[in-house]
Amino acid sequence: MQDGVIPDGYKLTEVGVIPCDWEVKRLGEVSVKIQDGTHFSPKSKQGNYRYITSKNIRNGYLDLQECEWISHEEHKKIYARCNVKFGDILLTKDGVNTGNAAFNNLYEQFSLLSSVALIRTDENYLTPIFLLQYILSSIGHHQLIEMMTGLAITRLTLSKIKLFKIPLPPLPEQKRIAKALSNIDELITALDKLITKKRYLKQGAMQQLLTGKTRLPGFTGAWEVRRLGEVGSFKNGINKGKEDFGFGYPFVNLLDVFGKQKLEKAISLGLINSSKNERNEYNLLLGDILFVRSSVKPEGVGLIAVLVDDFTNTVYSGFLIRFRDHGDLDINYKIHCFYDRNFRNSLIDSSTVSANTNINQQALKNLLIPLPPLPEQKAIAQILTKMDEEIEALEKKRDKYKKIKQGMMSVLLTGRIRLM
Repeated sequence: MQDGVIPDGYKLTEVGVIPCDWEVKRLGEVSVKIQDGTHFSPKSKQGNYRYITSKNIRNGYLDLQECEWISHEEHKKIYARCNVKFGDILLTKDGVNTGNAAFNNLYEQFSLLSSVALIRTDENYLTPIFLLQYILSSIGHHQLIEMMTGLAITRLTLSKIKLFKIPLPPLPEQKRIAKALSNIDELITALDKLITKKRYLKQGAMQQLLTGKTRLPGFTGAWEVRRLGEVGSFKNGINKGKEDFGFGYPFVNLLDVFGKQKLEKAISLGLINSSKNERNEYNLLLGDILFVRSSVKPEGVGLIAVLVDDFTNTVYSGFLIRFRDHGDLDINYKIHCFYDRNFRNSLIDSSTVSANTNINQQALKNLLIPLPPLPEQKAIAQILTKMDEEIEALEKKRDKYKKIKQGMMSVLLTGRIRLM
């Protein structure tokens, strides 16, 4: 459609421009059951039946890794009202996951919390997978968000879910669209599983190589175990008033570091008003490490980013601690060794907890680190870096498929491309 002109064979509807032979129906008109679960407090990690909540509803699938359980008697009370069956679509009604949906691929009985609704379509009119794909599309999700607007708490009611509008191609076309989108979902899921497997393999390799339990061929020299304070020096970052931000010289903030294993000078940095003396005192050089001083969650404290470039005339935030070694650590080895599980556990154990979890210089100085000779560090880093590159390549491939799927959804779920 160009310049607002509706092409021949298409019509303008409440859900946009669709083919003339498609209908628009409210979900309540093409479903045999729309019902939510029940709030039931007595639940545990053990029991006879799963108790599915909004946290188990992911982007198209059920995540059963962390499930609550209830007894047979408790389940019987709930299931009489909300008898979930294989093929039902599960939709989150409230909470942080509001509007997410999953296909129930379980044949077993389970109960639902009140934050989740089941949708059982009338398959004479609407195939469940087509509905799922439409809900997960940007068009469908936007409609759900619009239905939640104006509420103090983000929530979907059953009455609103029943009013959800959906375009209905002829049933055979629905099934072909659903199949095409499900096929690419399978590719994405397969890549996700492979990425997870590769991450576990890397974690296992780190446990072996970074502790010396497994030695690489050709290396027999003894390792040292040293305190970080003996290997290098620490310095807290600069603190400035809010009036000094937004102009001046580059400034590495907490958010520039969080979640990154390495920092390159190509990243976009904020500015701060810093003097020449401050830029000399809080300077950043190739190979420096920045530790996160404070985190809301314990697993975030002490995460590091290694600088793989010199950062000229750049200072760093007081929420960070700079570590500069004396030359005993290979730069690529640093990227991996400070993420070793043993080191991370020791760091978290050395942190203090108030409103946040914090780490200070003294605690960092006392942490022990196994130190292979430099040639062995380089060899270990080379293996782990190669594993990282394999994972990154798989992630890029998966993300490419996700973009392809988004493009397919935009044309198939609106009828711009027909699968006749």
